[in-house]
Amino acid sequence: MKKDIILAGVGGQGILTIATIIGDAAAANGINLKQAEVHGMSQRGGDVQSNLRLSTEEIYSDLIKQGAADLIISMEPMEALRYVPYLDKNGCVVTSSHAFKNIPNYPDEDVLMQEINNLPQVAILPIEDVAKENNVPKSANVVLLGMAAKYIEILTPEQLRQSIARVFASKGDAVVEMNQKAFDIGLNAVK
Repeated sequence: MKKDIILAGVGGQGILTIATIIGDAAAANGINLKQAEVHGMSQRGGDVQSNLRLSTEEIYSDLIKQGAADLIISMEPMEALRYVPYLDKNGCVVTSSHAFKNIPNYPDEDVLMQEINNLPQVAILPIEDVAKENNVPKSANVVLLGMAAKYIEILTPEQLRQSIARVFASKGDAVVEMNQKAFDIGLNAVK
């Protein structure tokens, strides 16, 4: 089994944390992982993208070719659409509906959402609002990971939940519990 995942968003939104959690879960469960360089991290507000390739077999390349991604996980709708050409025809997009307007000519939000809603498989949630409403405002990215968990398939939601505990362990029990709560909110939001 394999899963090719593109992570996308804007610098400072927590894309690297999502990659770290998935990577930790893969390592802990004997899943092979290749990750392409994360681009855009040096500038807060710049676009960020990373390829994650997970497989039970050996992986030879860390890059995902166009039309081959199984899943796009995006913190921002425009960034999700930017990588749709990489999506397999049976692939899924999991994204926040909240626009992060970091450029002066940001596209019309209604047009963006219409394009996203026209994709064959999509899960959309205003994760920032959901995180605030549930008293986990700094964990919107983990809400998004929870939404994506059922589509990752090569790792179970419980394996990802255990990884959250390991990744955030050094920050204390309260931070672990907050992020696991955020993950569960996202997981339960997708049917």
